[in-house]
Amino acid sequence: MEAITPWKETLKQLLKNRFAVIGFTIIVLFVLLGIVAPLLTPYTYQEQNLVNRLQPPSAENWFGTDHIGRDVFTRLAYGARVSLQVGFFAVTGALIFGTMLGIVAGYFGRWVDMIISRIFDILLAFPSILLAIAIVAILGPSLENALIAIAIINIPIFGRLVRSKVISLREEEYMMAAKAQGMKNGRIILHHILPNSTAPIIVQATLSFGTAILEAAALGFLGLGVQPPIPEWGQMLADARDFIQLAPWTLVAPGISIMLVVLGFNLIGDGLRDALDPKMKN
Repeated sequence: MEAITPWKETLKQLLKNRFAVIGFTIIVLFVLLGIVAPLLTPYTYQEQNLVNRLQPPSAENWFGTDHIGRDVFTRLAYGARVSLQVGFFAVTGALIFGTMLGIVAGYFGRWVDMIISRIFDILLAFPSILLAIAIVAILGPSLENALIAIAIINIPIFGRLVRSKVISLREEEYMMAAKAQGMKNGRIILHHILPNSTAPIIVQATLSFGTAILEAAALGFLGLGVQPPIPEWGQMLADARDFIQLAPWTLVAPGISIMLVVLGFNLIGDGLRDALDPKMKN
């Protein structure tokens, strides 16, 4: 008989969750939209046609045109690349540094834990978007600096989560047995602490994707994220705010895209949380 690994069991439980499958489908569709964007439209994201500015949706322009005649669907498709890249790299950076700091704080404790925990408290004392705005204002508006800002504000979220998990694992009997056998700290962390902390990290990372995309859109809306002519959903919303009544399609398309992507990641995160929780399995 084939052995059922914990990850296979998790995948099985996840596929049973209809909402998680819907969320996964939404994300896959937007990923494919960004990948095949050049094949779906004959226009480029910076191609202007002032004669056809603010045209409603039609066969030539599926989602209409914006205030300088650019095709909204084309910019939406290319913007999917930017928004998903921001979410992926920002969350990956926050996950790596937050996990490292959380493990160090939870495992070694004492003054190390105190210093790292106070850093987390200071970062969490500021509203996340205001802290991101301050960081980008210091570094300068750009895609790279927006990534750095979003990663920094998400580090304490992962750090505190991992720290609490490590503190509970530190008192387990197998941890005491490993120390009694003379196993070094690095090996204990790699072979015992990190594998047993994976489940909450994965769930938090999935939920943070949606938050990161919202934060990137907020920075783009304020002009502190991706700079023109590169399309980004938050920037598209900022460009369309003066034409809400005259050309609502310029606002609806990027707004719904942000909502769907965030919803998709939240549904996947909720599904993973249920699949990885033994109580929910029972």
